[in-house]
Amino acid sequence: MAKLVLGCIADDFTGATDLANNLVRAGMRVVQTIGVPAGPLDADVDAVVVALKSRTIAPAEAIAQSLEALRWLQAQGAQQIYFKYCSTFDSTAQGNIGPVTEALMDALGCDFTIATPAFPDNKRTVFKGYLFAGDVLLNESGMQNHPLTPMTDPNLVRVLQAQCTRKVGLIDHAVVARGADAVDARIAQLKAEGVRIAIVDAVSNDDLLRMGPALAKLPLLTAGSGVAIGLPANFGLAPSSQASALPKAGGKTAVVSGSCSLATNRQVLDFIQRGGAAMAIDPLRIAAGVDVAAEALAWAAPLIDKGSVLVYSTAEAGAVKSVQGRLGVEEAGAMVERTIAAIARGLVERGVHQLVVAGGETSGACVQALGIAQMQIGPQIDPGVPWCHARSDAAPEAGLHITLKSGNFGSDDFFTKAFTVLA
Repeated sequence: MAKLVLGCIADDFTGATDLANNLVRAGMRVVQTIGVPAGPLDADVDAVVVALKSRTIAPAEAIAQSLEALRWLQAQGAQQIYFKYCSTFDSTAQGNIGPVTEALMDALGCDFTIATPAFPDNKRTVFKGYLFAGDVLLNESGMQNHPLTPMTDPNLVRVLQAQCTRKVGLIDHAVVARGADAVDARIAQLKAEGVRIAIVDAVSNDDLLRMGPALAKLPLLTAGSGVAIGLPANFGLAPSSQASALPKAGGKTAVVSGSCSLATNRQVLDFIQRGGAAMAIDPLRIAAGVDVAAEALAWAAPLIDKGSVLVYSTAEAGAVKSVQGRLGVEEAGAMVERTIAAIARGLVERGVHQLVVAGGETSGACVQALGIAQMQIGPQIDPGVPWCHARSDAAPEAGLHITLKSGNFGSDDFFTKAFTVLA
C-alpha cells in the first residue's frame, strides 16, 4: 500500500463521496469505505474517506464512531485527519459537528483547527462568518424547513459556539484574500486570544486554494468538501485523469430518491417531464403494512429493459411535515429509508448495474442493503457528485456503478445526465 497521506472521516455517505470527488479531481487516488473496516486497507491510494452515518445520531454515539474511525486511520499511517460535514453545516441542536470536532481535537492533542463548509462550486460560500446558499442566507434557502436538521441561523460562529466548550473565532475574507502568510498570522493571533476553532471565510475556489498551504501543518481539519481542492498540492500531488479511472460500465439504469430537498424536487420533476418512468412511494401505505417495495419492483421489472426508472419519496415541505405529524419524525424517515433500500437491492439483483441514489440518509441505507464495503471514486457528474464503482453481493460478477447524491446537489437534469457520463 502507498503511504497514506490524508485520512478522512465523513458524517454521512453522500458527503463522503462529495469529499472524495474533490480529492480525486485534485490528483489524489481515493477509496471510500462504508463504515470502519475490520482490518487493514489493501489498496494503493493517497487518501481514504471513512463514511459514517453519524450526522443525526446521538452526540455520544457520533463521537464513539468518529474516534473508532480515527484510530483505524492512524493505524494506516494517515498524516493528517479531515472531519467532513455538510456544506450546509446542518446537524441537530446538540451537535454533532461541535462535539465530534472537540473529541477529535482531544484525541489528537490538537490545540487549534479550522471549520468551514464553503463549497463555491455548489454555491455554498462563507462571508464574515455567515453561510450563504446561492444568493441567500442559509436560513432563507429552504434549509430552515429540513425535516431532520433545520437550519435557522446562518451565523456559523454562533452556531458552532453553541455546540463547543472551546472558544470559536473567525478568519475573515480580508485575511484569506492576502494569502497563506496572512492566514498563518491570524491563526497565531487567535490562539493567543484563547480561540481554538476558527470559522474561515471563502467565497471562491481561489480563497480555498489560498488557504491550502496554511493548513498543511494542522493535524486536524474540519470542513465541507471545498477545502479539499487545496490539500493535494501540500503533498506534492497534481490533477491526473488516472485518479478517476473506473471499470467499464454496463447493465441497466435506475434512480432511487429519498431526499426532500428543493434541488431533488426539481430533479424528480425534470425526469418526469422528460417522459421518464417514475413511481412515488407513500409513507402512509408503508405504515399500514403494505409491501411497497414488492409493488415498486413489480412495477419496475418490465420497464428497466427499456430505459431508466425512478422510484422516489420526494415531497414538498408541507407534505413531509404532515406525514411526520402522523408517524413521528424518526419513524417516518427510517421507514422510507428501509423501503427504498430494499427497492435498490431488488433493482440491482434484477440487472441494474448503474444506480443513482439521492439523499444522504437514503444513500446510507442503500449502500448497507447492497453490502458495499468500499467504493473506488471515479469521474464527476456535477460538483460534489462522482460516479463510484463497488463490489456488492447483489451484483457479484461485474460489480456496480453507483453515485450517492446529496439532496441539495446537482443540476435539474441530473437524473438524466448522470448516465451519459459513463456512456
